[in-house]
Amino acid sequence: MSEIIRNSDVTASDADLLTQTAIAVRAAGSALRERFGEVVRYQSREELMRALAANDDAALDILRPRLTHLRPDAGWVEDELDGGALPPGEWWVVDPAEGNVNHLHALTEWAVTATLVRDNQPVLTAAHLPLTGETYTALAGAGAHLDGRPLHVSPTADLGLGIVATSQARPDEDEKVVRRVGSSITAMLFDALVVRTAVPATLHLLNVAAGRIDAFWQFAGARADLLPGALLVTEAGGQISDAEGRPWTPQSGSFLAAAPGVHAEAVATLSR
Repeated sequence: MSEIIRNSDVTASDADLLTQTAIAVRAAGSALRERFGEVVRYQSREELMRALAANDDAALDILRPRLTHLRPDAGWVEDELDGGALPPGEWWVVDPAEGNVNHLHALTEWAVTATLVRDNQPVLTAAHLPLTGETYTALAGAGAHLDGRPLHVSPTADLGLGIVATSQARPDEDEKVVRRVGSSITAMLFDALVVRTAVPATLHLLNVAAGRIDAFWQFAGARADLLPGALLVTEAGGQISDAEGRPWTPQSGSFLAAAPGVHAEAVATLSR
């Protein structure tokens, strides 16, 4: 049974909070869908940043008041690229336009996500894909779902028969991380059936939770990239660790989410 939370003048179970969070991300997604279709041209980094911010603001104008109303005392993570541990208590970790660059380029791989974190543990998450209308949700201890249908990770037990995926280093990432990303892709090309490389990370993790792909890994990464998928994959029966197989935390320097049958093989490949 979901824990009952009493915070300021709001009393709601985590399940009720998840329902309202899903409504909020769908509303924000509708706003972004209205802005989608034409490729947004930019000639400088400054123009790119302004275009990204315009999308973020369109979604945040909807998300911030709704989520703040649900949990008035929860903190708010302002920078979607932030990593590391959060202070104690409750925090909203939101990516208003996950895959924002794809949106600007009229590519379809983007989403809106919101995750409630309690004492550095994700409690509930909702990820909405406006172009398909799909909403993925997870509640700690209560499973992961796609539009109400339970999700389960892949039963694959041989990495050589598996589809795996990774994202890429963030802009201005340390050179060692960039090179590690490249070497890990090469290693997986030898060991896995298919290797997919694209942004954003969250969409790969949705596919792991849904059993469509068998493993996802990333080096470094931000909380907003990984927390929604970490909860979804875990609640769908998957296994989460760092790339060396150690327990993952937001402070970890790497991340691996996999079906249990291929997790050990993926760790071995990434550790070479």
